[in-house]
Amino acid sequence: HVKLVESGGGLVQAGGSLRLSCVASGNTMDVKVFGWYRQAPNNQRELVATISTDETTAYGEAVSGRFTISRDNAKETVYLQMNSLKPEDTAAYYCSAKEYGWGGNRPTTTDYWGPGTQVTVSS
Repeated sequence: HVKLVESGGGLVQAGGSLRLSCVASGNTMDVKVFGWYRQAPNNQRELVATISTDETTAYGEAVSGRFTISRDNAKETVYLQMNSLKPEDTAAYYCSAKEYGWGGNRPTTTDYWGPGTQVTVSS
């Protein structure tokens, strides 16, 4: 089992920056992908960024060029550096982890989610 806890959210002015952190604990040996997602009121949860075991990264179009995902394996922490923030970036941000394993002699995947951290960008 994997536990994820986000931190670093808050209120920031448009054009400013924030750095989110996600600390993972428990059995993370089989986690292959960490990610950040966000959800604003009345909107569906959308992909922000992902990072794989080989440090391959991917970004949603809305944040490409402004946000950067990274990881520190020694600290078991994933980061999201957010620059040039816009009011439309306002949302609850969630950390995720995808675990690959075996159950009942068949391959399985398990997704874990943190409780989220709120980011509010004022105009």
